[in-house]
Amino acid sequence: MEVAKTPDGMEVKENGHFLTAYHAGRVPYLYPLPSSSGANLARHWPIEDDAEGEEHDHPHHRSMWLSHGAVNGFDFWAWTGKGEPQIKHLRTHDVKEEADGAAFTVDLEWIADGHRQLAETRTYQFHRADPETLWIDLTSRLKASDGEVKFGDTKEGTCALRVDRTLRLKGPMAKGGILDSEGRKDDQCWGKRSKWVAFVGPDEQGEPAVVAMFDHPDNLRFPGWWHARDYGLLAANPFGIHDFEKGKAPGSGDFVLKNGDTLTLRYRILLHHGTPQGAKLGACWEDFSK
Repeated sequence: MEVAKTPDGMEVKENGHFLTAYHAGRVPYLYPLPSSSGANLARHWPIEDDAEGEEHDHPHHRSMWLSHGAVNGFDFWAWTGKGEPQIKHLRTHDVKEEADGAAFTVDLEWIADGHRQLAETRTYQFHRADPETLWIDLTSRLKASDGEVKFGDTKEGTCALRVDRTLRLKGPMAKGGILDSEGRKDDQCWGKRSKWVAFVGPDEQGEPAVVAMFDHPDNLRFPGWWHARDYGLLAANPFGIHDFEKGKAPGSGDFVLKNGDTLTLRYRILLHHGTPQGAKLGACWEDFSK
């Protein structure tokens, strides 16, 4: 794979063909999420406006991203409320290119109310596991560089993606389903703790597809909770306990990062052209966990 700079970030190619790109927007994101079939498995809007039948809701849901809705009281998820929050791209470094993979690291600042609330070093690793499967590993190192940082208890977070129309459970083109590592399906997966969650169904070309996210055993409060919605949102969230579990008091999921300390979060996204059985989801999690 090859990595090259673009006007707003980085792009990744495989054997000379465009694969995906990192975009340094108000909140950085990866787009598209490519299948080996040639389809884009991510929601198109608001990056592109060419997808028939796609709703224009939640403009902050941009393909694949990482943010949170309560960081020192500021909303970096939906960008609403006080402080004009943004996750600012500073630089790219440690670019690596290999025959079956690539990687790069970005330095970011979470800024709100004119001040840095949090410093982040984020690494993206791409690996062609087999001809039909691409892995994207995201490692986020969040540092309280300017004082104590409070991650608030909210379902609005944290490592997230939004799938295309046909992979969803709800909508005029929806033909998909949801699975998790504990054997639950569809709406049963929302707010539950599991090692991984997957959307399955046909892609925009009618080919079978799997989009899965894996939680790492070293992550905070593993296994985490999942904001898995029928309209196509999938987010791993270690903070939203009050929203996900009945009877929990507000603030149960709060996490305070002391000044100078670092919280590391690791996730894998699997993009597979084929069936859940062919994606070998359990084996993929075992590989990732090691």
